[in-house]
Amino acid sequence: MSERKVLQKYYPPDFDPSRITRTRGPKPPGPKVQTVRLMAPFSMKCTACGEFIYKGRKFNARKETTDDKYYSIAIYRFYIRCTRCSGEITFKTDPKNMDYECEKGARRNFEPWRTQGGAAKEESEEERLVRLEEEEAERGVMAGLEGKVEDARREMRIADALDEIRTRNARNERVGKGGMEGVGEEDEKMEGERERLEREDEELARRAFMRQGGDIELAADGEDDGVGGEDAVEATKVEMGPPPPTFKRAVKRKKDFSAALGIKRKPALV
Repeated sequence: MSERKVLQKYYPPDFDPSRITRTRGPKPPGPKVQTVRLMAPFSMKCTACGEFIYKGRKFNARKETTDDKYYSIAIYRFYIRCTRCSGEITFKTDPKNMDYECEKGARRNFEPWRTQGGAAKEESEEERLVRLEEEEAERGVMAGLEGKVEDARREMRIADALDEIRTRNARNERVGKGGMEGVGEEDEKMEGERERLEREDEELARRAFMRQGGDIELAADGEDDGVGGEDAVEATKVEMGPPPPTFKRAVKRKKDFSAALGIKRKPALV
């Protein structure tokens, strides 16, 4: 088995290195051609046999650099062969439209997204300039409209600020021309209303707290007036109602079932 990395090479007995001459000839004339692996940039139909070639199919193609250029961008031409009849198909790059252009051997399939208005149309320089001018005019109109809208918003904000300032100045004038008396009267009214509400709250609280202890106070008043104690106690019991519940745990005594079973316990000696 031979080595994977050869370190020693075989030289025949008649090898003479002086006979090896390094020559530099001129480059071959004509366009530069190289073999590349590519995919079909668009779907096409062969004009010889009618075979359809879909976009993305891989080919071993010959790449040729042409003499034509578009703004110093080189244009390349590719040669492939039909998969059915082996007919030669040629297409080249189109830097102007950022696309490819089919030259011979095939016809490009219809692509609706490449057409404008339902029919293919190439835009000339004059049409392009006219279109750019129209777009610039539209942008200018939109910019003017946006400026007008911004001016209207600014005027509305200024008008709101002026109204607020006028309202504040009018209020200050009323206070300065004798509005202090009115303000004092209003303060007195508010203070009186507040005191009245506080008194009502105190009265309601007093009634709520005295609802339970009112009966006891009535009983005490009856004793002071000379009413009989028993009658006062009875009236207090009747008006106070049932006693409040207690949550003290009651100890339940166990029942003695020894007598029922006939068991007699001996009396304790001690």
